[in-house]
Amino acid sequence: MTAEIARKKAELDRLRPLSPRSATELDRWYDVEITYTSNALEGNTLTRTETAVVLEKGITVSGKPLRDHLEATGHLEALAYVRELATLAEPIRETDIRNIHRLIMQRVDPEEAGSYSTHQRFLTGSTLTLPSPAELPPLMADFTRWLAASEPGPETAFTAHERLVTIHPFSDGNGRTGRLLMNLLLLKAGFPPISIPPELRVAYLDALVAIQTTGQREPYESLLNQQLEATLDHYLRVLS
Repeated sequence: MTAEIARKKAELDRLRPLSPRSATELDRWYDVEITYTSNALEGNTLTRTETAVVLEKGITVSGKPLRDHLEATGHLEALAYVRELATLAEPIRETDIRNIHRLIMQRVDPEEAGSYSTHQRFLTGSTLTLPSPAELPPLMADFTRWLAASEPGPETAFTAHERLVTIHPFSDGNGRTGRLLMNLLLLKAGFPPISIPPELRVAYLDALVAIQTTGQREPYESLLNQQLEATLDHYLRVLS
């Protein structure tokens, strides 16, 4: 699969530079898709179409919680920040990760937005023991040192996502922050961003738990590689 991904990435590179219109339209489509899927994984009830209406028209959807609307707009702002960071040559800093989280959460929980948790967190349905609040600053410092020394690309992106959600530094929004960090590293390496649809929620969470509890990486890496290849196929189909 990784050989196919490399081949399709090379094919996409041959189509570059994209026309400004094509690039803008693809970015807009994925902005909605990534926002919808990432929030849906966390229980947001907006459908794909409703998410598009909220983000593109600024219209609230009758009968849906205000929090769901605020999560959508906050995630879009964080994604725009990620796209901006991806154009910079500098390594990803700890403040960048906190800023991603701040943008995701500032509308729904401003007191916690961008701040590491000050209380013990637990993963529902998991026996994993998460780091204590006192352990978070040194763990995050070590994590960002590793990021700075790692080459952006799928392997680094997938590992960074898994490492961040395992540290679980924030009270809420760790999954969304981890998925945006993953896409930031993919974009930096010239790959398109990927989404994980809610239909794969159980497989995705089970794969993360397998790494965290047994060290088994194959289900997780296979799932994300499949999503990356599907995104490359979509880009190539549209641009061809």
